[in-house]
Amino acid sequence: MSQTRPLKIVLLSYHNHNGGAAIACGRLHDALEKAGHQVTTLVQEKTGEDSSISLAVSAVKKWMAFLRFVAERLYFARFERNKSIRFLFNPGIFGQDISQHPAIQEADIIHLHWVNFGFLSIRSIEKLLQLNKPVFWTLHDMWAFTGGCHHSGDCKGFEQTCGHCKFLAKPEPQDLSHQLWAKKMKQFHYHNLQIITCSDWLGNRAKSSSILNGTPIKTIANPIDVAIFQQGDATQAKISLGLNPDKQYLLFVAMRVSAPEKGFSYLKTALHQWAIEHPLLVQQTELLVVGEISDPEIMQSLALNIHTLGKVQDVSTMIKAYQSSAMFITPSLEENLPNTIMEAMACGTPCLGFEVGGIPEMIDHEVNGYVAQKLQAADLCRGISYILPQSEKLGQEARKKVATHYESSIIANKHLQFYQTSL
Repeated sequence: MSQTRPLKIVLLSYHNHNGGAAIACGRLHDALEKAGHQVTTLVQEKTGEDSSISLAVSAVKKWMAFLRFVAERLYFARFERNKSIRFLFNPGIFGQDISQHPAIQEADIIHLHWVNFGFLSIRSIEKLLQLNKPVFWTLHDMWAFTGGCHHSGDCKGFEQTCGHCKFLAKPEPQDLSHQLWAKKMKQFHYHNLQIITCSDWLGNRAKSSSILNGTPIKTIANPIDVAIFQQGDATQAKISLGLNPDKQYLLFVAMRVSAPEKGFSYLKTALHQWAIEHPLLVQQTELLVVGEISDPEIMQSLALNIHTLGKVQDVSTMIKAYQSSAMFITPSLEENLPNTIMEAMACGTPCLGFEVGGIPEMIDHEVNGYVAQKLQAADLCRGISYILPQSEKLGQEARKKVATHYESSIIANKHLQFYQTSL
């Protein structure tokens, strides 16, 4: 096949923009399109206006999509340890067969992203592989090579046959995780499957898995448009958001602030210690929070005053939040390659995060931010003290890192080069 003609590329994503994986998919769509290729994004759920195509185009299909989502949850409810882990594990039993969709049939490249919640099942992914077209799959978590969990934590069962799963009420050798592992082991073993991971951390985990052993795996980061996410005047950004231009802000972002994996409790402890060590700075420093606060108690007894923006869907508002902040703090306990860190760095905002997942690949310790030891609130506190006096200098380095590593055209070319290996 000619390497010069435009490719017909189909991207598959559960949603068109809700969640980090969906955002990354949309940005890749734009980057590949700008590179001159014909790109179609198929989604199960769509909100807003963009070029993605919803497969639930009628009332009946919307109802069927909802039933598949519910069926996945009800199926797992019989096995789950408790409700707190309900969305941390997906069986992949229910999904739709889209192998005969016209865009799929015409595609040169089929590229999966996050496809759970009843969009694609293990079987419907296999149906795509059976078309014998090049199938690429960008992993945004571990689901493709585990018995059902999205992040396994310290568990390395995925390197063997799963089983004894900590997410299940009755862990045993032949439990649901092992059964799903066996399905994937059989149904994902096709020569035309190629894996992309956004971070080396996830790539190394995928390579060590029994399911993807021998499958081509390449690390390619998510793209970002540095012409959209830019540095700006901090004072003007603060005024536009109704913030005090004379104060410095520490930014925390989470879809659900109280979600345990987002690590807000560690930030709370770190801020308490920082306030003790820097009493003169407390009155001129505030915590800026973006996200849903469903549990107000988590915000009680904070060492700093707090300003909340709630859920932010508008990109320009989010950019102003980054530009307003002296640093972006992400104390997450599980991460792959967070879009928020990339966005903040592109806006010239240095970042502070734990040494988890792909975060150390993004933040260069004491060069463009600070990487704290995992679960060490005291080191998180040291990071705040390190960044604040030199926020502007570190922010300039952060912007350089994004421009040279994650800029859209760079990432698009890396994808295209990988695509060509299978054409």
